[in-house]
Amino acid sequence: MALKVAVQMDHISTINIAGDSAFAMMLEAQSRGHELYHYTPDRLALRGEEVFCALEPVEVRDQKGSHFTLGSRTRTDMREMDVVLMRQDPPFDLSYIAATHILEKIHPATLVVNNPAEVRNAPEKLFVTDFPDLMPPTLITKDRAEIDLFREEYGDIVMKPLFGHGGAAVFRITKDDLNYGSLYDFFDVTFREPWVIQQFLPNVKHGDKRILLVDGEFAGAVNRVPAEGDLRSNMVRGGAPTDSDLTEREREICARLGPSLKEKGLILVGIDVIDGMLTEINVTAPTGIRAIRNLGGPDVAAMVWDVLEGKVRA
Repeated sequence: MALKVAVQMDHISTINIAGDSAFAMMLEAQSRGHELYHYTPDRLALRGEEVFCALEPVEVRDQKGSHFTLGSRTRTDMREMDVVLMRQDPPFDLSYIAATHILEKIHPATLVVNNPAEVRNAPEKLFVTDFPDLMPPTLITKDRAEIDLFREEYGDIVMKPLFGHGGAAVFRITKDDLNYGSLYDFFDVTFREPWVIQQFLPNVKHGDKRILLVDGEFAGAVNRVPAEGDLRSNMVRGGAPTDSDLTEREREICARLGPSLKEKGLILVGIDVIDGMLTEINVTAPTGIRAIRNLGGPDVAAMVWDVLEGKVRA
């Protein structure tokens, strides 16, 4: 049975298909005969209990520079869709939150992936604090006195915005770093929300492992090694992907998280682990599907669609 699949994303013309997980899922859906429709979140409209959107039929190709063809826009009742993939990139801001409220009106009659209410309630750098024993020492605040106490205890720390993404504005502050005061002032005027302060993990130089879970089960992993002279391992910041198996500790982390993710309807999730420490749970637009496949790992996109087809047909 062919499904009608709407993909909420940044405009398809702007994506980098080499690493985009939404594109990987679109290619897999198309190969299975499902009908694909494209839209950007600004087109959503809520009228009473009805949700409308101007959708464009889309065909995708794994060809850089010629990766899509869009059809004409048609105003569509979103309840006509079988699946909506909510896959636009963060920032996780009020626009993002508004989209989750609107899509919640049609879920689960139309399967929204991931569950929009749970996405809203699980920002990646806060949801992870539900599992403090799996994390490095972590502080969420913008209070200078609290940060001073944390820095005094751990010395070498990392500061990053609570709702940041893609490795933007991630800073390491050493115990005697004279830039600390200036960096605090910069964060204070730039970010209204609290920040994440964590103990620096020196073994990040060996990689920050992205592990994908599908419906609460381990699906694949890729180790991302920072570029020379850079703290950040994100592939958009120059991190190099390498093949990776799970350690016993990482399997323990997956086993701990899996039941909660499944219960919440968080079907595709990416977790980040550095030196056996869980640092983030990404539920918005986790990347890694294409990198894992390119390194000879499992086809995570196929795993996702096996689950989605089963849920819709059930």
